[in-house]
Amino acid sequence: MEGKNNYDLVIVGAGPAGLSASIYASRFGIKHLVFGGLMGGTISEAHLVDNYIGMEDINGSTLSQKFYRHAKKYGTEILASLVSKIEKKEDLFEITFDGEKKILARAVLLATGTRRKKIGIKGEDEFFGKGVSYCATCDGFFYKNKRIGVIGGANSAVSAAVYLSDIAQEVFLIYRKDILPAEEYWVKMAKENKKIKILYNTNVVEVFGEKKVEGVKLDKDFEEKRELKIDGLFIECGSNPSVDFADNLGIEKDETGFVKIQKGCETSVPGVWAAGDITDGSNKFFQVITAAAEGAIATKSIHNYLKK
Repeated sequence: MEGKNNYDLVIVGAGPAGLSASIYASRFGIKHLVFGGLMGGTISEAHLVDNYIGMEDINGSTLSQKFYRHAKKYGTEILASLVSKIEKKEDLFEITFDGEKKILARAVLLATGTRRKKIGIKGEDEFFGKGVSYCATCDGFFYKNKRIGVIGGANSAVSAAVYLSDIAQEVFLIYRKDILPAEEYWVKMAKENKKIKILYNTNVVEVFGEKKVEGVKLDKDFEEKRELKIDGLFIECGSNPSVDFADNLGIEKDETGFVKIQKGCETSVPGVWAAGDITDGSNKFFQVITAAAEGAIATKSIHNYLKK
């Protein structure tokens, strides 16, 4: 495809799915460009990754840097820019980024991952950045020898509680049901950690304080009180697919907003593929290894499409 700003493929997202796709695109000889606001994706925020084959006891930031360097090894053009719109223009796609800059592509791969869920409690927005956080590895060091709350019961929440226990004086893991759904590995570590107290069947209903978080209100008693004095609150209650910028394309999604894909990661829109945590693929098993696999599968499918 001729033209300086024309590409065979544009990959939106620079996490495991997007960078894996880029590596395969380079090896297939596909002229492509990668966009990514957070290089390496949200896995870069994980304090420990120990389930990606061949990478034992590695932190997320280091693993993300390895992905990025591997993709760059092929001379790939990677822009730390956010895409704001994608429009179909006859047989091409027009991608808008950094305000009004535009490029054209024959095919698009969406690999933008997810964004952290808010839970909608009183004080959540008011105290964001003042004690309320959605990233333990980003903000945990601010709470050395302090009392911290973590909301959630899945891997992200329980692993965050374990990580924060190395920093804080005391960690309260607050979950709305009676069994933590996290992997047994993390549950065992949390239960055996003397700094972590698990509050089952409990919800936080309000965050309170003056200029910063001073505590939370609960919907049931804990140690005969419904107020828990803490210095910080980490919310780890899942994520939503981050694909709103492409909604105008009319891509089919499931009832929870995840992009529906076929076996080659094709979406319902010809010329558009999706990979990683934004999809309903891999049985919604949101892991680095499944995201990377979907990126590779998508690029193989795109290569076949472009050859036609």
